Amino acid sequence: MSDYNPQKLEPKWQAKWEETGLYRQVIDHSKPKHYALTMLPYPSGDMHIGHWYAMTPSDARARYMRMKGYNVMFPMGFDAFGLPAENAAIKNNIHPQKWTYANIERMRKQLKSMGAMFDWEREAISADPSYYKWTQWFFKKLIELGLAYRKLSAVDFCPTCNTTLAREQVWGDDRHCERCGTPVIKKDLEQWFFKTTDYAEELLDFSQINWPERVKVMQTNWIGRSTGADVVFKTEPVSETGSVYEIPIFTTRPDTLWGATFMVMAPEHPLVDKMTTPEQANAVLEYRAAAERMTDIDRESAEREKTGVFTGAYAINPVNNERIPIWAADYVLMGYGFGAIMAVPAHDERDFEFATKFGLPIIEVIRGPERTDDDGPLTEAYAAKTEGRMINSGPFTGTPTVEGVEKVTAWLEERGIGKKAINYRLRDWLISRQRYWGAPIPVIYCPEHGAVPVPDEALPVLLPEDVEFMPTGESPLKFHEGFLHTECPICQKPSLRETDTMDTFMCSSWYQYRYLSPDYDKGPFDPEEGAYWLPVDQYTGGIEHATMHLIYTRFFTKAMREMGLVDFDEPMLALHNQGMVLGEDNEKMSKSRGNVVAPDDLVQKFGADTVRAYIMFFTKWEQGGPWNYEGIKGPQRLLQDVWTMATHEYIQGVVHKPADRALRRKTHQTIRKVGADIEGFGFNTAVAAIMELRNSILEAQRRENVSREAWDEAIDNLLLLLAPIAPHITEALWARRGRPYSIHQQPWPEWNVAIAKEETITLIAQVNGKVRDRIEAPAGTSDEALKALALASENVQKHLEGREPRKVIVVKGKLVNIVK
Repeated sequence: MSDYNPQKLEPKWQAKWEETGLYRQVIDHSKPKHYALTMLPYPSGDMHIGHWYAMTPSDARARYMRMKGYNVMFPMGFDAFGLPAENAAIKNNIHPQKWTYANIERMRKQLKSMGAMFDWEREAISADPSYYKWTQWFFKKLIELGLAYRKLSAVDFCPTCNTTLAREQVWGDDRHCERCGTPVIKKDLEQWFFKTTDYAEELLDFSQINWPERVKVMQTNWIGRSTGADVVFKTEPVSETGSVYEIPIFTTRPDTLWGATFMVMAPEHPLVDKMTTPEQANAVLEYRAAAERMTDIDRESAEREKTGVFTGAYAINPVNNERIPIWAADYVLMGYGFGAIMAVPAHDERDFEFATKFGLPIIEVIRGPERTDDDGPLTEAYAAKTEGRMINSGPFTGTPTVEGVEKVTAWLEERGIGKKAINYRLRDWLISRQRYWGAPIPVIYCPEHGAVPVPDEALPVLLPEDVEFMPTGESPLKFHEGFLHTECPICQKPSLRETDTMDTFMCSSWYQYRYLSPDYDKGPFDPEEGAYWLPVDQYTGGIEHATMHLIYTRFFTKAMREMGLVDFDEPMLALHNQGMVLGEDNEKMSKSRGNVVAPDDLVQKFGADTVRAYIMFFTKWEQGGPWNYEGIKGPQRLLQDVWTMATHEYIQGVVHKPADRALRRKTHQTIRKVGADIEGFGFNTAVAAIMELRNSILEAQRRENVSREAWDEAIDNLLLLLAPIAPHITEALWARRGRPYSIHQQPWPEWNVAIAKEETITLIAQVNGKVRDRIEAPAGTSDEALKALALASENVQKHLEGREPRKVIVVKGKLVNIVK
């Protein structure tokens, strides 16, 4: 009967590790460094199995790197600001700080139950004043660099609650407030932005980082670099004032300018009101009000039926002087280009749909190679950029399409009506949040000096604790007299503080630097620590952060380079994304579905090591998959077997040399396999290989036909290979076997090529692709000899039916396929 009791064993070794400082990570110039980082959690209250799925394989990889001889830093902290804490404050009448820090205390205990090699002396919490002091300092530095600015920008606003709403607080297709059900409107507020667009081109350069292709593609699409031309259209004199307005547009297809038969402007474009005729004013106002209640995603949806309203105004097409109508339509956004487009329905799908619906002209200016004049009007837009030729295009009629963009752009520049341009879909980062629970923006508004940054010596601007939370969700900072009223740092006149706080992504854009020295008070991090540990060598986390956090942290590092804080360009050199753990019903876990897996219960029942081993075994880490309570029994049995074998007093019988060689061969093959798998984040196949070695050892134990040396070699290496995956049981067994403390300080085992080499191979013999025999052959047998063995097979000859083979294909050391 096994005496393996993880519920007693695991807390014992966790205490020993803490007592001996096993995972304290300090500068050591005698070793190469490895900064391993996994995305920090939000302290929502309880660790869920998704946290374990992200963190325990990351921990196994970090442990493996430590055993490979690296000085590994693997820190942990909490992304502690955010809206859920404010919602909890309103719902449960509890202060966000109290709610957050109670959750952190609970989650810290749960994290420690994992047995991960986190260095808790490096813990950083973004809601600590000692942390957000430097978040505020960074804000000021970005102002100094000209990378932060303030402008009017629209927010979702509930007129009943009198407060702005975050995206997750706007519900339903009708976009209503989650609290009171009132339809949400857009409202312009002065807000702070960071100039991420200044780094758009650099953010498209991934040459210095080893990141998944999928992430690079997502970031490339998010940044959305387009080359084309800026072209200026002018309006006809507006009837009421006689004014003529210039409307700049960006187009990737200047070669289609002769096909522009109307213009479309975003309904909120500032020129729309100036140009709209009195007859169309009410229709335009009503249309704009409806558009303002929609999300940008809905407005741009290709599936939505196109809508719009005529402004009554006309523009002049600069290339042919044609008079074209100006419409307002919600599928054009102010945030992209200039908020206005030239519409070429013959060669753009959205414009074609719009023109067809509203009876606007469709003029073909690019003729496809298969199309003739006899084919009649276009039935869909022809959008090819490289095929065909230009038609109905003045001096460019007959020009091959592939040459059109470049030639027309040069022509526009010669005439002063356009110029070559690059446009980006990426927008500047809006960081203002009309919330309490976030880092206060360190700005004071003086009636004389305007927006004045708070001096360094006055940082941090502390969040007041004595605040009252409104049931409407309005930020209490706006009503806190002691916080709101202050004096100007320049002239000491009465002034007002900024009451917005910063986007929580601001805090998580630099957290990897604070881990270096969380108590350092002379800067955001200790430069000595930074010189040794930075940049992050390996980052792990979910792909859902590809286009926000992972872009923001890259931007932040590049800005820190400009500040002289770092001398590199990228925050994390390598990135690996894990998948998602689903419920047993193959659906995303949620309390409402009742399919949530609670890791605390699993640890209590099976032990942390079993949970860790199952998490790493049940699926490919980057893919994820459904949880299976039955499946955990396999890893549970593995650990029980490992305990039994490692505590077994092996009695050597008569040594059978082939069996002895076979066990040693399996041991060294497993060392090779597990090392390569963990290196490449292939945890499931690493555990599977360890299970195979377990089987071989059990067979040797049953037969007692291998040498004591082969047995000890197999058991010791089994424990070393399993140590990153199941750290507690391997530590305990290593100690019981009289080995030096700690197993986690031992070098990763080396495999011997000669020992790992197979003595024989199983040759597959096929006839016309079907397996007809399996033949044992010495490893290293030549192709000619393998061919002869296959042809000599009785079963192969039977299926050849006396015929001479037409062809014999040998796949070296694996199979022979005979074609008859």
